[in-house]
Amino acid sequence: MRDPYKVLGVQKDAGADEIKAAWRHMAKAVHPDHNQGDPNATARFAEIGRAYETLKDPKKRSLFDTAARMAEAKMGGGETIMQQRQAAREAAARAKAAQENAERVMEELARANAQKAAKAAAEEAAKQKASNTAGAESAEEVVDRIFGTQTKAAGGTAGNAGQAQSRAQGQAQAQAKAKPAEAETAKSETEAPKTDADAIDPNAAASAGILQPFSILNALVRRFTGTAPAPEKAPDQFAQATVTIDDLMKGSRIIVPLGEGQEASFTLSPGTTEGQQIRLKGQGLKLPNMQRGDAVIGVHIASDHRFTVHGFDLHTVLPVTIENAVLGTETEIEGPGGRLKVTVPAWSGSDKTIRIEGQGLPDGNSGRGDLVVELRIMLWEKPDDKVTDLMRSMREGLFL
Repeated sequence: MRDPYKVLGVQKDAGADEIKAAWRHMAKAVHPDHNQGDPNATARFAEIGRAYETLKDPKKRSLFDTAARMAEAKMGGGETIMQQRQAAREAAARAKAAQENAERVMEELARANAQKAAKAAAEEAAKQKASNTAGAESAEEVVDRIFGTQTKAAGGTAGNAGQAQSRAQGQAQAQAKAKPAEAETAKSETEAPKTDADAIDPNAAASAGILQPFSILNALVRRFTGTAPAPEKAPDQFAQATVTIDDLMKGSRIIVPLGEGQEASFTLSPGTTEGQQIRLKGQGLKLPNMQRGDAVIGVHIASDHRFTVHGFDLHTVLPVTIENAVLGTETEIEGPGGRLKVTVPAWSGSDKTIRIEGQGLPDGNSGRGDLVVELRIMLWEKPDDKVTDLMRSMREGLFL
């Protein structure tokens, strides 16, 4: 509903007497009986009645003032998105630092494996040198044996095996060059036809073991945990969706702008109420190298000149003249789905309510709330002598 202070035209610090006087003046001015040519007279009259009901009750007035202050405070909360982005940037920086640390660990592991492989190659070379004096092996066989030993020492790392094999080949060739006669003799005595299974391509073995930069972190995590890391999720993004009573009745689809060209959407489900928060997974903040966050949408039901919302019930005001309140009458009111007939019983006061079942909002349990019609007895705009005399006689006990 609209601001009741603005509806009655009073200040927020107005007293009860001032509020009552403003209500009386405006109610008489817009009464439907005196504005029969104005189709909006009934709606304005009902709005004035609701505003007065809110401000004359200290509790209702206090609740409205508190809600208004909270709404004003939220209007100044423009830093929320900036704070979320700052948090996301900090999270991205932490992820980058973790990746760099993982790369350093992998480099240290590779360096350690290479040192082990080099040591093993040196030991094997020493053994081969001793055996060459007896003319037992060829240079090619030494390379094959060194390569196999080096691969085992490097823990199966193909890149390290290729490096160790290259070193072993260099050492074997140097030794063969130093003793050409012995190497040639050993080769002629022991050389045998090579098969495809004996042929090893060092370049292919090295290229198969290369770790791409983007897979270093994954390799480290799999090494110790056996799982791959999931990208960090961006912070939640909060927004508010203002919906109408008609939207709630129809279950409309709502689109909520999130700023910077982004938006979220959802369908109103039965049972949606004022202030409810709806989490939309994966429809929130987009940040580089991060999983898209969630959008958290707060639902606000827009004010309506016809009804006020109480839970799943809709309340409306029906003005009634004195004679119709005393004698009773039948009339029509506007419901959420169209015009409805209402019977006002005889001797109905302003505290009387008429409840029409099943004409309220969907409650989420395959049912609906009610439409509650609140009666308001109104005086005629101009005094009537007969009515005045009747009221005087009733009060003073005089019968003419």
